[in-house]
Order: sequence, then C-alpha cells, then structure tokens
Amino acid sequence: MNTFCNPPELARPGGFTHVVRSTGNAVLHVAGQVAYDSEGNIVGVGDLAAQVAQVYRNLDTALAAFGASLKDVVKTTIFVRDLTPEKIATIRRVRAGFLSETEPPASTLVGVQALAKPELMLEVEAVAVVEDN
Repeated sequence: MNTFCNPPELARPGGFTHVVRSTGNAVLHVAGQVAYDSEGNIVGVGDLAAQVAQVYRNLDTALAAFGASLKDVVKTTIFVRDLTPEKIATIRRVRAGFLSETEPPASTLVGVQALAKPELMLEVEAVAVVEDN
C-alpha cells in the first residue's frame, strides 16, 4: 500500500522519507493538531517535548476515528514557533517514539512567527493512506 523511497541521488534524509508512493484507496487529511487535551486545555505550556508528545497522541486519536494509525501517515507538515536547532532536535527525539524509524513519512518543517495561541509551540498536519473498508 505505501512504499517508502530515498533515491540514492538525493541527500540521506534525517527523520523523514523523500518520497512515499501510496496505492491505498482512502486518503485521510488530518487538520493541524496542537497540544490540546480532550477538554481543550493546552498541555505542556513552555515544554516543547510535552507538546510534541501531545500533538502526536492527538494525531493518533484523529486517525483512529477511521481505523488508521500513525503507521499509515505518508506526509506531515510541522509548523514550529520561533524555530531553532535545539527545537528541531527535541521534535525529532520525541517524534521518534511515535513514527516508524525505518519508514518515517515524507515531512516538511516550517518555522513560523506565531500559532493560534501564544502558548502553543507547534502544530502538525498529516496525510494518511489506508485501504478503504
């Protein structure tokens, strides 16, 4: 269904896959998820690692609504407020606990000036491809 490829002519990626080919027939588009708990409270104010973990838990919950999981994700876009190399390292470290180490999704990381609320440090949107049941 999903084939992950890193062409040898491109630089070796760190934490993402250059190209993902999907042959499933149901595509899930998950809106940008932030570090809200189920009650709408912000988790981990001032703690990027806690917010990353909450965001990926939220993504997994959203995908589960259609019988999918993080293993079905083929593309993410990560928006990070006031991006720094230290923040990139934290995101990669925490995200690794949620995504496949050998077949991570294609991914784009974007530094932004602000998100919906000043306490939010990142937002992640995702695309997943699954077999339609």
